[in-house]
Amino acid sequence: MDRVFPEMKKQLGFGMMRLPMKGDVVDIEQVKRMVDLFLENGFNYFDTAHGYINGLSELAVRECLVKRHNRDEFLLTDKLTGQYFKSKADIRPFFQSQLKACGVEYFDFYLMHSQNATNFKHFKACHAYETAFELKKEGKVRHVGISFHDRAQVLDQILTEYPDIEVVQIQFNYLDYDDESVESKKVYDVVRKHGKPLLVMEPVKGGSLVNLPEKADNVLRELDGGSNASYAIRFAASFEGMEMVLSGMSNMEQIEDNISYMKDFKPLSDVEFESLWKVRDIFKSLNSIPCTGCRYCVEENHCPKHILIPDMFTCMNKKMIFHSWNQDYYYEDVLTVGNGKASDCINCGGCERVCPQHLPIRKLLKDVAEEFEKD
Repeated sequence: MDRVFPEMKKQLGFGMMRLPMKGDVVDIEQVKRMVDLFLENGFNYFDTAHGYINGLSELAVRECLVKRHNRDEFLLTDKLTGQYFKSKADIRPFFQSQLKACGVEYFDFYLMHSQNATNFKHFKACHAYETAFELKKEGKVRHVGISFHDRAQVLDQILTEYPDIEVVQIQFNYLDYDDESVESKKVYDVVRKHGKPLLVMEPVKGGSLVNLPEKADNVLRELDGGSNASYAIRFAASFEGMEMVLSGMSNMEQIEDNISYMKDFKPLSDVEFESLWKVRDIFKSLNSIPCTGCRYCVEENHCPKHILIPDMFTCMNKKMIFHSWNQDYYYEDVLTVGNGKASDCINCGGCERVCPQHLPIRKLLKDVAEEFEKD
C-alpha cells in the first residue's frame, strides 16, 4: 500500500492516552521502557493531547520520549481542544504551552480535536483552522488535520469547507463499522472521497474487543492463534488509506504483543474477516453499552456529581455479559465510595455533550441505578 507520509516508518502508533499509572501519577519508568522498545523495533509515531490523563500525558511525552531521544527519531502529534480556548487570541498561547509541556519546538501533526457539528462551529468562530494553517507556514506544525467524532455528513461539510486539511483521524473498528451512531464505514468513505489519508483511533474500542464474551472469544480461538487485539488492529490497518493505527497501550505486555504482529504487518485474510463479522454479530446480540472509556465525561468537571460514568458502564457490561459475580460489591464498595451513585445524576447533560460515542448517558445511568441500587 502506498503511503502518503513515508516518514511514518510503521503502521502502528503509540497512543499516550491510557498510560500505566501508579495511583494518580504516570508510571514513568515503565513508560520509558515501552517507548524505548517501540522505537527499537522501528516504530516512531506518538499521539497525545493536553487533556489526556488530566494533563499528565504531554508531560510524560517530554520525560519518556523527548528528553531521551533525538527529535528526528520520532513523530509527535498533539491536538487543539475546544474547551481550552474561548477566542482566537487564546489559541497561540495555548499552543505554546503545549510545545513547552512536550519539550519540543514543533509538532509533526496538529489536529483539530474531536470535531463534531457543535465543536466545528466553535472552531470556525475562533478561526482555529486558519490559525493552525498559519502555524504550519511558520514551521511550528508540519501537517494540519482533524480528529473526528460525528456523522459522515458533518465530516463532508468540514472537508469541503477546509480542503487544505491534510489528514483525518477517525474511530474505526469492526464493531463500529456499520454502527448507526458511529458510522465508521460511512465516515471512512467520506474521507476516501476527499482523497485524504486516515489515522485510526479506538481500533480495539477502549479494550472492549480484547476481553470478549466466551462465545465470541471462541470464534477467534479457531483462527491461527493471534491475540484478540491483533485481529482488531489488523482489521483497521487492512483498509486502503490507513496511514496509522493508534493503540493506547497501558503496559509492556500490550506493546510487546502489538509489536509482534505489526512489525511486519499482514492484512487480514478473508477467513479472518468473516470471523470478525461473526464476533460483531455476537456483540450486537448482547446489547452491551458501547463505551470506550475515553473519560471525557468525567474530566474537566463535566459531571458535577462526580459520578464515575465509564467505570459504571464497565461494571454493568461485566455483569450483563460475563455474569461477573463481584460487580455488585465493586459498585457499592469501590465506585461509589467518595463519588456519586448513578441515581445521583441531575440530568444536566454535560456528559452527553462531550461523549464521542453520542451515548444516551443519562438514560443509561438510570439503567445502572436500577441494576445496582435495587435495595
